[in-house]
Amino acid sequence: MARKDKYPTPPVETVHPPERAEQLVRIANDALDRFIGTADELEKALGMLMLGDYMGWKVLVVIHNKRTIRKYEEILGISVREFFPEEGPIALRSLGYSIAKELGSFWKVVSGDISVEDRRELAGTNGTKG
Repeated sequence: MARKDKYPTPPVETVHPPERAEQLVRIANDALDRFIGTADELEKALGMLMLGDYMGWKVLVVIHNKRTIRKYEEILGISVREFFPEEGPIALRSLGYSIAKELGSFWKVVSGDISVEDRRELAGTNGTKG
């Protein structure tokens, strides 16, 4: 069975019920009002905001370095570890997170003590990377 089939994307209403969707829009609007800088940084931060509930903060810290997480947190006015669930419904589609979980060494993968090739990859529709 493909990784995507094992961990399908749940309906949007499950991940972003109306109250959560309103909260996300408020955060995005606030970020748009306050932001000064290059548009691509804002766009990436907003992308992380939308993915966070699907993936969870643990996946976010596997795929981004500490500096990037801090930058996006500042842009959005949130704390990733407080705002998002630890593990979202499709977290295990993340190859880096899946490997870290299998190894039982999450923080070693995050810190770079254990190198994971393609740690930013998400499983494709056939369960493979790229």
